[in-house]
Amino acid sequence: MNTLTIEDKYWDDAVVGEECISPPYAVTEARVMAYADLTGDHTPVHTDEAYARTTPFGTRVAHGLFGLSIADGLKTRSDMRFMPGMSLGWEWSFVAPIKLGDTVRVRFRVETKRESKSKPGWGILVLPSELINQRDEVVQKGEHRVMVPRRPA
Repeated sequence: MNTLTIEDKYWDDAVVGEECISPPYAVTEARVMAYADLTGDHTPVHTDEAYARTTPFGTRVAHGLFGLSIADGLKTRSDMRFMPGMSLGWEWSFVAPIKLGDTVRVRFRVETKRESKSKPGWGILVLPSELINQRDEVVQKGEHRVMVPRRPA
């Protein structure tokens, strides 16, 4: 998907109940290792296949926070991409492992929207989200609260 063809949406464009599924993202060894290098988290279950085979996962798995990062990034590549705003927080659960070789997408929707009481010209969206693998299994889920600009007058 070419991100240049996606039109950023203002808070006013958000429709409660609207749902979107992002393009896919391949969880490769190179990406997991780059994340390990970036964060300094070289826990062997993520970086050492021989060690990971001895764990309940039976193979290497991606870092949990890498999954959350992927979910956040995939939202910006979706057809329901909002104007740059401010993240107000995440509530997030790790449901199942993300294995190297998985391909994930994020499915999200607009649950609620309200005008900001403290920042005129902005609105708040609550976006329940699920990170799903190639078998449509939910591997992570939660919600993102985000403040988005209103359409200029």
